[in-house]
Amino acid sequence: MSKKRRVIFVSVWILCAAAFLFSSLIIGSPGNDESIKEIMRDAVIHETNKIDFFGLGYVNPALVSAYTVTFFLLLFALIVRIFAVPRFKFIPGKLQLLIEEAVGFFDNLAKSNSPHKNYFLGAYVFTAGTYICTGTLFELIGLQAVTTQGRSITLPAPLSDINGAIAMGVTSYLIILSGGILGNGFRGILSTLKEFSLPISMSFRLFGALLSGLLVTELVYHYVGLSFALPVVVGVLFTALHALIQTYVLTMLTAVFYGEVSEKTPIKEKVKNEKRRIKQ
Repeated sequence: MSKKRRVIFVSVWILCAAAFLFSSLIIGSPGNDESIKEIMRDAVIHETNKIDFFGLGYVNPALVSAYTVTFFLLLFALIVRIFAVPRFKFIPGKLQLLIEEAVGFFDNLAKSNSPHKNYFLGAYVFTAGTYICTGTLFELIGLQAVTTQGRSITLPAPLSDINGAIAMGVTSYLIILSGGILGNGFRGILSTLKEFSLPISMSFRLFGALLSGLLVTELVYHYVGLSFALPVVVGVLFTALHALIQTYVLTMLTAVFYGEVSEKTPIKEKVKNEKRRIKQ
């Protein structure tokens, strides 16, 4: 594209943006029967905007998001396993290269931080990282649902609900605990239980980071003066950064703590070496 065409294109884009902004300010907000305080309060504790889950009960929107993300991840994994994996070649194509890079990244993350008993760890951090990243980016799709109050809402990220964040934190802690058992038996259980604040810190780190992006976006959308173009930038920026950062942080913490508790203690190694010396 030549310099002249580039200038014309940018000028037209700016004029269109200015026209839409001016129109939105003239027309005003369509109105909202909820105050910003109610919106933010409900985003945290979900007292009002619940969803009827196939007549089985009223659930938080994040639970519907969790089931949706899980379903599509499992469906994608099944399709890849049936149709893509049998066609993998020595010289990888784009899809094969993407999958191998993702698997290799989390596998190396597990092995480099936990050289002992890491057979299951690589699979878990890959699964957890994929779920966190995909679940966080899910809110960018803007999938709508109708609440029990008759309002239309956008389904949030699964981990923006405290229940989902706690479930992920506790699951990661149980994986770390299993590493302590495999590596050091009862002594590994004791060393893992010493880190009693670990599942709490993991859970609230996820919850706080993802909820902050949701609240900032809701705040920007609520006011008509800010609800033009800016929410797109804010939403994409917060969501993309949180997806990458929180995926890396949780998987790294899980791998590091797993490596610490699964490492052989000096006392146990000393006893093994002594038994080996006696047998010789």
